[in-house]
Amino acid sequence: MTPPPQSVRFISDCFIRPPQLPPNSNHPLHLPPWDLAMLSVHYIQKGLLFPLPPPCLDPSFDRPAFIRSFLGKLQRSLSSALFHFYPLAGRLATLKRTDPPFYTVFVDCANSPGARFIHAALDLTVADILSPTYVPEVVLSFFDHDRAINHDGHALSLLSVQVTELADGVFIGLSMNHAVGDGSSFWHFFNSWSEIFRAQERGAADVVQLSRPPVLTRWFPENHPGPLSLPYTDDPESFLARYEAPELRERVFHFSAEAIARLKAEANRQCGTTNISSFQSLSALVWRCITRARHFPPNQVTGCRMAANNRARLDPPLPEEYFGNSITPLRSAATVGELLGGGLGWAARLLHGALAEHSNAKLRQWNEDWIKNPQVYHLDKTFDPYSIMMGSSPRFNKYGNEFGLGKAVALRSGYANKFDGKVSGYPGREGCGSIDLEICLPPATMAVLEADTEFMAAVTVP
Repeated sequence: MTPPPQSVRFISDCFIRPPQLPPNSNHPLHLPPWDLAMLSVHYIQKGLLFPLPPPCLDPSFDRPAFIRSFLGKLQRSLSSALFHFYPLAGRLATLKRTDPPFYTVFVDCANSPGARFIHAALDLTVADILSPTYVPEVVLSFFDHDRAINHDGHALSLLSVQVTELADGVFIGLSMNHAVGDGSSFWHFFNSWSEIFRAQERGAADVVQLSRPPVLTRWFPENHPGPLSLPYTDDPESFLARYEAPELRERVFHFSAEAIARLKAEANRQCGTTNISSFQSLSALVWRCITRARHFPPNQVTGCRMAANNRARLDPPLPEEYFGNSITPLRSAATVGELLGGGLGWAARLLHGALAEHSNAKLRQWNEDWIKNPQVYHLDKTFDPYSIMMGSSPRFNKYGNEFGLGKAVALRSGYANKFDGKVSGYPGREGCGSIDLEICLPPATMAVLEADTEFMAAVTVP
């Protein structure tokens, strides 16, 4: 008889506010098109798994006192981080008028209890989380705001931190409202919180000056300074959709720096160029192999979307520290016959071309078109079952976040924004250009992918 799955025990929760708010926090933070388009998709849910220091595992060690102290330090440093990223301590609010008709959603930074902080526990070990081939379903319970969409930020916190104690480790999971920021902003916040934690460990004050302070001023097209009106009624359900994922297997595949270098060299050799990047080469491999595993007919059109960071592509460019959404899911498309018959280099060149053509002019045109005809992303419509989506980025500093526990041993994610063909790119723990890909597929498709010789030849199996 199969034992029942382990469940997380919630121990306590509270809300964390910044020690003080700047004067301009009293003003509404209006959201530009890239933010408003996210209202109907899920929060971002990512977290890090840390082993406890060896002394904590000694039976004579006062673990409860250690955990109390650790949680207190996390809360203090989180409060300081929210001073710099104060929109995350707010809530969404709706502004509407009837004459003339006007409807928009903004961030109310002042009238909120703050960010949520949860302490939970689970009677499993680090090995119980990492040793299975597929990510255990219990990992989904390491995150707050399960299945919440961003519009729910009217009532839910825009940021929630859940610290889950394991028998020999700790998981720190963050859920951040995706209408307030993208993956770059998410990891900028995570990095800053870690930086403040370490500074306070060295004796710093409550408010720590950051090496990379966020730029909170939102970017709007010059001829549309905001706020922007949405063409919706008083009923939010008229433009929102609740997405439920099908049964999915989730597995993290590791690609060593050497394997990725070989893929890049082969893609460029086939194209007679040196312009194709490592991640474009890896994305091309994944697109081809998942498409082959799906057994679509040769005339079926398939796509590969890549999340493009728009900050440096605008003219003038936005700073890297811009806090908000500045991403576009770029789609390359081909028939199955073209994709599988053209080779790795052919697919990689298609992806490279889409990114190379993603210009300032196209970004501004997208914003102009959106303002004329506002639409929000719906997962079941934006991402079709014949395509894949390459999300997140191995360029983000994910393993540089340390909270007095050393380097994390793994990164995991929650339920949010997962569907058939969702692929998330993370840096490998050892760095040096290695990459982990978190791939979500139905069980039957995953089994075929795992038997694909081209794909598995590039995977590093521990």
